[in-house]
Amino acid sequence: MTGPTRTKGAATRPLIITLIVVIVIAVLGFAYASPYIALNNLKRAADARDTQTVNQYVDFPALRDSLKEQIIGMLNHRLDADSNSKMATIGAMIGATIIGPLVDAYATPDGVAALLNGMPPRGDPGEQPTAPPAATADAPASPPAGDAPHNAPPPERQITSGYRGLNEFAVTYRRGEGDAHYSAIFRREGLFTWKLAALNLNE
Repeated sequence: MTGPTRTKGAATRPLIITLIVVIVIAVLGFAYASPYIALNNLKRAADARDTQTVNQYVDFPALRDSLKEQIIGMLNHRLDADSNSKMATIGAMIGATIIGPLVDAYATPDGVAALLNGMPPRGDPGEQPTAPPAATADAPASPPAGDAPHNAPPPERQITSGYRGLNEFAVTYRRGEGDAHYSAIFRREGLFTWKLAALNLNE
């Protein structure tokens, strides 16, 4: 009786090993794809103004801190380029008053939709995020060719995405020579969870 039992056990062992290998490969594949899935889910939710889902994919405290840092850097760069000291002083005063409202405007589902559609903040007084109309079940998320809204991103923009490390994933937007490039940064939380946590306006 021991002979057939051993033979059966030896026959099933390769199947178990194969199953384990398949499971491991599947888990690693899903882990690798997880930021792409998070990006797709977040963009759909942001375009649809699905606040609950957006909140699952955005680290708003971290995004607010990043936006504040980036906008301050943008305004300082403008002031450094201004040779008129009086105008620079006025600009600094104006900049101090617009940073808070601008950060508040972009740390929202509308702001996230704008960021993920190639429309970053410009640092203008009173600026509000511009994004495509909210998608609905009865309307396509993107308008047909030739019917794009006036505020749609330029069609020549290029979007690339990829890992910048084990725990960081970036979506970079390029609009062509002379136009500002920027990146939306996702950071890993756990093995499969990714959240939009930062913006880099100086790509």
